Amino acid sequence: MHERLGSEAPGELQLLGNPDLLGLLKTALCSSVRCPGVAINAAYDQAARWRDAGRCVISGFHSPMEQECLRILLCGPQPLIICPARSLENLRIPREWKESLQRGRLLAPSIFGPSEKRVTAELAARRNELVVALADEVWMAHITPGGETERLARRLVAWGVPTCLPAGRPAIVA
Repeated sequence: MHERLGSEAPGELQLLGNPDLLGLLKTALCSSVRCPGVAINAAYDQAARWRDAGRCVISGFHSPMEQECLRILLCGPQPLIICPARSLENLRIPREWKESLQRGRLLAPSIFGPSEKRVTAELAARRNELVVALADEVWMAHITPGGETERLARRLVAWGVPTCLPAGRPAIVA
């Protein structure tokens, strides 16, 4: 994380759940909020493959498509890392997370202090950089040209992080 984020790396992470999950190979799931149907279907299929393979997936799970992928992943036994774009202080733990937390297969890290209680576009962008900085590879379900996900994809190219796009999607331009 520090070699990718450099001086922008957080001094510390707040953690809820099993910190050992940070040591696993992690695939990040990222997507623009607006997604065409073909990208949504590919993402759902990919989430099911990760679930069945036991792959550790890290994401903000914030966009509607990412939330549906989280629902698919929570049905399996594989580890998950869910990065909220806010402080963990006073975070209401969704009931869907509770069993995974109890079984030690879920981690929620946050770089945000107690004053960051609400998700904003700026916090989400910083959270997304954390997600990809912690990941060993990144799977981009959809990139809207000119959007935040495209900016993030360009940063991944600069970092040399292995990045995948579903078949038939345009390549990331450096």
